[in-house]
Amino acid sequence: MTRKSLLTAVLLGGVAAWPGLAQEAADAVAPEAATEAGSQGAFGDLTDAARAALATKAEGKPVMGQDWMVTAAHPLAVQAGARVLEAGGSAADAMVAVQTVLGLVEPQSSGLGGGAFLVWYDAASGQMTTLDARETAPSLAGPTLFQNDDGEPMEFMDAVIGGRSVGTPGTPALLEAAQRKWGKANWASLFEDAIRLAEDGFTVSPRLAELVSGEAENLQKDPATAAYFFPEGNAIAAGSMLKNPAYARTLRALAQDGADGYYSGPVAAGIVRAVQGAEWNPGLLSIADLAAYRVVERPAVCVEYRDHDVCGMGPPSSGGLTVGQILGMLGGYDLAALGADSTDSWRLIGDASRLAFADRGRYMADSDFVPMPTQGLIDPAYLAERGKLLSGDDSLPEVSAGSPGWDHAALWGQDNALEFPSTSHISIVDADGNALSMTTTIENGFGSRVMAEGFLLNNELTDFSFETHDDAGYPIANAIAPGKRPRSSMSPTIVLKDDKPVLVIGSPGGSRIIGYVAKAIIGQLDWGLDVQQAIALPNIVNRFGPMDLEEGTSAAEMGQALSDLGFEVNPRDLNSGLHGIAITPEGLAGGADPRREGIAIGG
Repeated sequence: MTRKSLLTAVLLGGVAAWPGLAQEAADAVAPEAATEAGSQGAFGDLTDAARAALATKAEGKPVMGQDWMVTAAHPLAVQAGARVLEAGGSAADAMVAVQTVLGLVEPQSSGLGGGAFLVWYDAASGQMTTLDARETAPSLAGPTLFQNDDGEPMEFMDAVIGGRSVGTPGTPALLEAAQRKWGKANWASLFEDAIRLAEDGFTVSPRLAELVSGEAENLQKDPATAAYFFPEGNAIAAGSMLKNPAYARTLRALAQDGADGYYSGPVAAGIVRAVQGAEWNPGLLSIADLAAYRVVERPAVCVEYRDHDVCGMGPPSSGGLTVGQILGMLGGYDLAALGADSTDSWRLIGDASRLAFADRGRYMADSDFVPMPTQGLIDPAYLAERGKLLSGDDSLPEVSAGSPGWDHAALWGQDNALEFPSTSHISIVDADGNALSMTTTIENGFGSRVMAEGFLLNNELTDFSFETHDDAGYPIANAIAPGKRPRSSMSPTIVLKDDKPVLVIGSPGGSRIIGYVAKAIIGQLDWGLDVQQAIALPNIVNRFGPMDLEEGTSAAEMGQALSDLGFEVNPRDLNSGLHGIAITPEGLAGGADPRREGIAIGG
């Protein structure tokens, strides 16, 4: 490709390796560690069901259940949710118990200082809906928040660490909103496991200890964070007991006063004090921002694939649209006949992903603030036309954003905002047949590295573009503005067949979430894998850049063949955290990613 054609391609939406360079560099700065579940004693006091689930996972088999199922990223959180479901609670009730324990035992990934997207299937009505609890930009946030005195974008980690990157948290409001809409249990009772573990102590897992050790310098900038993770100056060690009385106090405030116990009073004051008091990099979050926060109910985004409806989260997430686009473009190709081990299968999936990510970078943002071609992006005719581009034998030499039909006319520039591979995912089906898929995050591992009231605060504002216009002068849809929600890749998904759920799935992983979720859906619907096999399938991901191949797996062995097809290949750790539930004629089958510590428990 000539220099001129390269420049043209970048301005029009990019070429294979170009826009992903910054994201690749960011991933290298703060990779997400993988720590497979080791000895059963590594997690402390586990129930018989949790120990059995660990053994089943080690065998590569799904956990089976007849009435209910819960799967998430840590055994202590899953068994807390299982207790709620076993007692007759709903999926929404169990989610509160799971999330509050996750925020304690897996604090680097999600918690009360972050936000979440929730997809819900209601068995009684047969309806799908979603709850948007994405963080919002403070009212004083301006377009130059992440620019230096010369008007140039800040170095990414300089923006992340400290109060500057903290958006208004949404997770506590989501807990209350979901439980009010769909809960059956007593609200205060849902916090009991988390409060007990915070006050009595929990066993530090190998993964948490490894991540703390690797973040030693950044985690010791904030005094509260340093005191918690480095007691007496030493990093917490795997197998040690860790208590968090401040987190227990915050949970008690939530249990007693609901979300008001978080968004006002001492907890809110402590959050603002921590954000604005991060002297090396203070932020703008205020008491008024916390008081103004609201969860938004939005319609699900659904795309038909192999006689199924794949439903996920719409804007401000790019997840539902981009997963839907990838699958929609593949609809005309027989992946089942090609098989999971076929280079041709992954050529098609990789190039479909490149095309979808080109659209994502140009068009997707918070549609409450900017016009977006939401319906045009998943229009079957548009996806079929884009899908025709995949009909060759080699990788596409150039990829650019398409021209979907617009809901409102606008022209946006190419956005290269970064996302880090952290986050967590929860999948639940209850005895009434309700299904919940929720992806939850504080963005980067350990978020802003600022701690308040026993939990880490997010760095979600760095999911906005640091620039307001691209190199061609076009405005960027995902630029920051007061009250706006940054674009996300979180892809909580529920797959329906004949209007009934058959798969509940999602993953952490930054912008790679989209590829992880698409892989698992293809694994089940095209390749006939059970949910555990689909989750464990080697990861091959393309985000409008190199073809990332999971090291140490059969995916890496495809490197030369994919390179011969024209892809730039990049073997590396790809530590998805997929947690899924398949609803089958034989019952509920739960799967947990072998790359993480999570399990599934059913009953």
